[in-house]
Amino acid sequence: MEKAPVYADVEAARQRLAGHVHRTPVLTSRALNKMAGAEIFFKAENFQRTGAFKARGAFNAVFALPEAVAKRGVVTHSSGNHGAALALAARERGIVATVVMPLTAPAPKQAAVAGYGGKIVLCEPTLAAREASAGAEVARTGAVMVAPFDSCNVAAGQGTAALELLDETGTLDLLVVPVGGGGLLAGTLAVGVERGVPVFGIEPERADDAVALIRAKGFEHEAIVVDRLRAQFGEVVENPSTSFSNDIDCSGCFWTRWASVSPLARNGRLRMRICSMPWH
Repeated sequence: MEKAPVYADVEAARQRLAGHVHRTPVLTSRALNKMAGAEIFFKAENFQRTGAFKARGAFNAVFALPEAVAKRGVVTHSSGNHGAALALAARERGIVATVVMPLTAPAPKQAAVAGYGGKIVLCEPTLAAREASAGAEVARTGAVMVAPFDSCNVAAGQGTAALELLDETGTLDLLVVPVGGGGLLAGTLAVGVERGVPVFGIEPERADDAVALIRAKGFEHEAIVVDRLRAQFGEVVENPSTSFSNDIDCSGCFWTRWASVSPLARNGRLRMRICSMPWH
């Protein structure tokens, strides 16, 4: 990645995204607060365009491109959400988006990418195959690669969710963010550092790349909450300028078993009528 996002990048992304993405609601539940013994604010990005926060990063990356570069089109690899978001952003900019997807990508996700006007190229379901196929498309077409998470503009765009949240709630004791590939976490870190709010990453047991990285650096943390997503941990968080190795870094990263968070997620569905966990 060319550089890690800083607060100014996230603020610039907010200006760039105006009129392109939704300002999603912040939800609360007294019942869930009682269960958790804390006041919790949920940034409901399931109400975002394309159904996920990925739209923030994709739109920021696409609309940050100079006109002469954008007209060459964009390429990415994605199992679904980022690809759909990039296809929509490209359509609104009037350019072509090519999305490399694994053969195992669910049919509804392929349909979403195609429905937004994306050109789909299928490949074997490995990260190496995805990256190789995306690279081949870039070489063939001259289009610009917009990585799912190892991109300053993608991460900065995703960080605007944290900006909106803190603008609405005021200072919080901490922000808890799914790790995944690290884009949302990196963008949120930029906001947390500026606003003085600790940021904690969360990821599932047996897919805990970030936890392993922290432990390799000599830190230990207890388990808290989980997001049932599996993704390859990206350079955007491994990079010392954004991650767990300097004075303005992520406050920690945690994993846990599904059983410890299942009651909270289930009550979220029952009390708030919100599905807080992404299922594939």
